[in-house]
Amino acid sequence: MTADAKTGTRKLSRAEWTLLTLLIASIFINYIDRGNLSIAAPLIEKELALSPVQIGALLSSFFWTYALLQLFGVAGWLADRFPVTQVFTAAFLLWSGATIVTGLVNGFRAIYIARLFLGAGESFAYPCYSRIFASEIAPEHRGRANALLDAGSKLGPALGTFIGGMILVRAGWRFFFIALGVGSLLWLIPWLRFVKRPVAWPAGREFERGSVSELFRLRSAWGTFLGHFCGNYFWFFLLTWIPSYLVRERGFTIGTMANIVSLCLATVAAATIVAGWISDRLIMHGMTPGRARKSIVVSGLAMSSIILPAAFVASEASCVIFLMAACVAFGSYTSNHWAITQTLAGPWMAGRWTSIQNGIGSLSGVAAPWLAGVIVQSSGSSKLAFLISAAIALAGALLWGVVVGPVEEVRWRTQLERS
Repeated sequence: MTADAKTGTRKLSRAEWTLLTLLIASIFINYIDRGNLSIAAPLIEKELALSPVQIGALLSSFFWTYALLQLFGVAGWLADRFPVTQVFTAAFLLWSGATIVTGLVNGFRAIYIARLFLGAGESFAYPCYSRIFASEIAPEHRGRANALLDAGSKLGPALGTFIGGMILVRAGWRFFFIALGVGSLLWLIPWLRFVKRPVAWPAGREFERGSVSELFRLRSAWGTFLGHFCGNYFWFFLLTWIPSYLVRERGFTIGTMANIVSLCLATVAAATIVAGWISDRLIMHGMTPGRARKSIVVSGLAMSSIILPAAFVASEASCVIFLMAACVAFGSYTSNHWAITQTLAGPWMAGRWTSIQNGIGSLSGVAAPWLAGVIVQSSGSSKLAFLISAAIALAGALLWGVVVGPVEEVRWRTQLERS
């Protein structure tokens, strides 16, 4: 790193920027591959004569393996136990291969199994990102690194939806999955050339044991766990069900739907960056970090409920406007919620707190599309699904605002015993 004479901090080196760029590209691919089924669902449903419940089950299948492998610590343990770059390479191969297989198989069961493998591969992404950042990126630069990753996770589906819509219209859904999977594998070429040594924890780092039970006794921990679940429910409803809703109930073409969804996702990414900048400015002008971040998280998630009128207005244009407004609000929420968790956990528990929170939050990826499918099949309309998503967003805002206590680092018992 080179030093900045004005601030005394060190700038990221060229090698660190290259590493960060490759990881941002990987999360683009990660979110394109996990979201590809949602935009292809209308065509798959028609060709394979699947019911709305079956489509909902396919959309949620990814999250069974994705959530459970994180929730039970398998992905995190492997990322810690073995050379993390090798673990990430194997995981990337697994999820890219699953994407290709999806375009080759026939029938509900085969696609379901392929999506389970996709979720298994992608469950390693965030544990590996955290391990690499902890080893290779200085603490003063990790905030920016994580912010860029989050923006990439939103722009990935936006770009994938836009390009995917064009491919689906011209070449069909099978070629769409095969092309995405093969294209994803190209990322491995620069990655394998760049990564020539295993990444290891810095010398002297210790792993504290025996405090997970203490974590589960904290009110704020459950506030972040359940609040994250609520926020993710809204996100996964937006990501997995809105494309089908726009085609089936609003009558948009595949191409128009792809343009609308990609614009919505790009809006989330832009709002994330802007809200993150605003929170930092508020802190610089004297507001406490807890108040700045919590106010943006709570207001953003609460205002995401503005998605509800989108299902009831008659005008297609008004529907899109409400969707866009909800995306702006949700983007502001996503800019700061992980910062709250990291502050509460501190260096003693940040990894395990984050892993459990993300595992619980990812279970909403199973619930949101499945429940929407059940509702549509039984009622013929997505209105109740919109109502539930809006109500869960409001509940999440309440959890972050009330159940999560003061945003201050927890004084862990094991830490106190050693001090």
